[in-house]
Amino acid sequence: MAARIVVTRRIPDPAIGLLEGAGDVWVSPHDRPLSADELHSAVAGADAAVTLLHDRVDGAFLDAAGPALRIVANVAVGYDNVDVEACARRGVVVSNTPGVLTEATADIAFALILMSTRRLGEGERLIRARTPWSWSMFFMLGTGLQGKTLGIVGLGKIGQATARRARAFGMEIAYAGRRRAAEDVEAELSARFLPLDELLTTADVVTLHCPLSADTRHLIDAAALARMQPSSHLVNTTRGPVVDEAALAEALRAGAIAGAGLDVFEREPEVHPDLLELENVVLIPHLGSATIETRTAMGVLAAENVVAVLGGSAPVTPVR
Repeated sequence: MAARIVVTRRIPDPAIGLLEGAGDVWVSPHDRPLSADELHSAVAGADAAVTLLHDRVDGAFLDAAGPALRIVANVAVGYDNVDVEACARRGVVVSNTPGVLTEATADIAFALILMSTRRLGEGERLIRARTPWSWSMFFMLGTGLQGKTLGIVGLGKIGQATARRARAFGMEIAYAGRRRAAEDVEAELSARFLPLDELLTTADVVTLHCPLSADTRHLIDAAALARMQPSSHLVNTTRGPVVDEAALAEALRAGAIAGAGLDVFEREPEVHPDLLELENVVLIPHLGSATIETRTAMGVLAAENVVAVLGGSAPVTPVR
């Protein structure tokens, strides 16, 4: 019998084409996240499941899928939605799609840095609201980046790509993380390794690129925000729960920090209502990897992982 491959939400056609060469493919007809019941019903009897970041892959998911399931191919660089240990206990391979979204996500991170520091979102809203305005020396002043310090929390591939963009703008690079980067990476970026507390107190812009885990959930909380400079900006393109949104809203309202740019949210797609009332925060709807080229590459990589495992080989990008 042909392998049953379940795709929980539509992915680009080239990826579907690859999957169709490996088995019978079912693609959700709904352009929305499936409910838990819908998801569990869909994966029943599947040999492979192609999941997205909004799909919770846990014990209930694995129970519903049954013993035939061989791989969960998550179409994302992160896999905080997948209980990797539960999958391993049942012999289910987990893969993700790192690498192919590095540049696109770094583009968005740096776009948010520019939007926040130069008040671009605020300016566009003013124009669209037809608010009267005129040029003056002190109208809607932002802050430049040249000579400022970018503090990167998590100097992985996306963090490094963001740092390269920052260097082109004349910024200095500092970073914090669980471990130091390789010497050649530090040398290329002229990057200083700092404890997180010191990075927060010294950086002009803090950009988050660490994975979501129990250790990083609410890593940026009220105490962390209080360490930042009143002139500093915070950018998050990793996962929403790394930032305590209520604490961020209060810090922005009180002037504890100057601005923020968010591509991800704690309870996505919900946004904390206090943030929606503030002018000094840029809010965009999880667009980090949203280019045609990147999303296609992500889907194709996930499909290649499925094809490899169903063919008896190791996945191209296994989660370890």
